[in-house]
Amino acid sequence: MPLLAIDQGTTGTTVLLLDLEGRTLGRATRDFPQYFPRPGWVEHEPEEIWASVVGATEAALVAAGLKGTDVEAVGITNQRETTLLWERGTGRPMHRAIVWQDRRTADRCAVLRAVGREPRFRASTGLVLDPYFSGTKLAWLLDEIPEARARAERGELAFGTVDSYLVWRLSGGAEHVTDVTNASRTLLMDLRKLAWDDGLMAELQVPREVLPRIVPSAARVAETRGFYPLPDGIPISGIAGDQQAALFGQACFAEGDVKCTYGTGAFLLVNTGSSVVASRFGLLSTVAWQIGEETTYALEGASFIAGAAVQWLRDGLGLIKSSPEIEPLARSVSSSEGVMFVPALAGLGAPYWDPQARGLICGLTRGTTAGHLARATLEGIALSVGDLVQAMAEDLGRPLLRMRVDGGASANDLLMQFQADISHLTVERPAELESTARGAAMLAGVGAGIFRAPQEAAHMSQIARSFTPSMSEDERASRRKSWQDAVARTRSGGSV
Repeated sequence: MPLLAIDQGTTGTTVLLLDLEGRTLGRATRDFPQYFPRPGWVEHEPEEIWASVVGATEAALVAAGLKGTDVEAVGITNQRETTLLWERGTGRPMHRAIVWQDRRTADRCAVLRAVGREPRFRASTGLVLDPYFSGTKLAWLLDEIPEARARAERGELAFGTVDSYLVWRLSGGAEHVTDVTNASRTLLMDLRKLAWDDGLMAELQVPREVLPRIVPSAARVAETRGFYPLPDGIPISGIAGDQQAALFGQACFAEGDVKCTYGTGAFLLVNTGSSVVASRFGLLSTVAWQIGEETTYALEGASFIAGAAVQWLRDGLGLIKSSPEIEPLARSVSSSEGVMFVPALAGLGAPYWDPQARGLICGLTRGTTAGHLARATLEGIALSVGDLVQAMAEDLGRPLLRMRVDGGASANDLLMQFQADISHLTVERPAELESTARGAAMLAGVGAGIFRAPQEAAHMSQIARSFTPSMSEDERASRRKSWQDAVARTRSGGSV
C-alpha cells in the first residue's frame, strides 16, 4: 500500500506516491501563479493552491496506475511561513495568502526591535523579528481587514500556515491543526513548551481563538473527508514544514547531521538533538520534528534567493529559456572573471537579516558575457550558503565535514562542486532530489504505525553521488573576501 506525499511549495504543488521501499510509483506537479500587488508584496490565491493539490493528486494516481483506495496514509509538507486567514463557517479566504517572501511588515518588525522587544521573541521562539515569519503577517491581516480582529476573537476566523489550510480542506473542515515545525515559524510558539506563548500573542494582538491546535509531526491528526480523488477515512499522519521534512527525508536522524535544500531559496539545517541551541551568528533555533513525546530540534539558516536567481535570469533577463540551461552556459567560460552576483533580491537572511538589502552585480567589463553572469549566479548561490555553513560551524564549535543536498538546483553539478570547494566539505546528493516530499511520506509512515521508528524509514533515502573539495585554501580565502566586500555593498544600497 503506497504512501501519498503532498509537497505544497511556493510556485506549485508536487504529489508523490511512494512504496514502502522508497520507490516513486507516480508523480505530478501543478503550478500556480504568484501575485505582486506592490513592491515587496508577494501573494497567492488560496483556491489556486487548493486546485493545484487536487489536480496533482489526481494526476499522480493516474501516473502510478493506482486508485485512491490504494493509499495507506497521507503526508503533508509545505511552504512554511506563508499565512492564510479564512472563515470557519464557509471556508472563504479573507484575503490572498501572504507568502513567506513578502516584506510588507518590515516596518512593524523594525518598530518592535526599536522598542526592545526582539530579545523576548528570540528567547521564546528561537526566531528574529523579521517579516519572513507568520506572526506579523497575521497581525497585518487582522489590522487591515475590516472587523477581522473582532471576528477572530469570536472564533469565526481561522489562521493557518499552508499545512493548516490543507488539513482543514482535506478533512472537510473537521480539523484545524498545525504541526510543531510550522508552529515554530510563527513568532508565537514557545520552543520548549511547544505551546502558544500568551505574552507574544498579546504583543502582536493575536487572539488565541484564531490559532490552530498544535500537534506532533508524526501522528494520526485527521482523516480525509470529501476530498476527491481519495476516499473518506485515509489517515493524515505526517506533517512538517518543507525544510524539516527535507531533513527527515535525508535521514538526518543523528545529532550533527546537516542538509541543504536548494529550492526557491536555500535552507541549511543541522540536527541538534534534544537541545535548543541558541545561535550567536544569526541562525534560527527551530523544531526539527516531534514524534510521540520526543522532540528533536535544529539550527537553521536561510538564503531567501537560490533557484529564484536562476528563474530571474530566465524570466527577467531572458538569458536562458529553461533553468537547466544555466549549467552549460556557465561552463562556456572557465571562470566568472571577477563578476560577482549577490542574489539579495528579497533582502538578506541569515546571518545578516537585512530586509532592506538589494541584489548586486559587480565586476563587469566589456568582456563580460552571458556565460560569466550565469557562472557568477551559481557561485553567488553557493557563497550565500557558504555564509550559513560558516555561521553554523561557529555556533557548533566545530567544522561541518559533510552536507546532504536536495531540491531542484542540487541537480547542477557545477553548483554542487563549487559548494564543496567554497565551503570545504563533502556534498552528498541522493538518487531522488525530492527529499521534502519523501520526508513527508516517511513521517506519514511513522505516524500511521507502518514504521515503528524513524530509523526504519531510513532506507527510503539513498546517496547517489558525492562532491569533494578541491579548491586551494588561498583561493577559497580570496573568493570569500571578494564576496564579503560585495555583500557589504548590498547593505549600503549598492554604493561603491
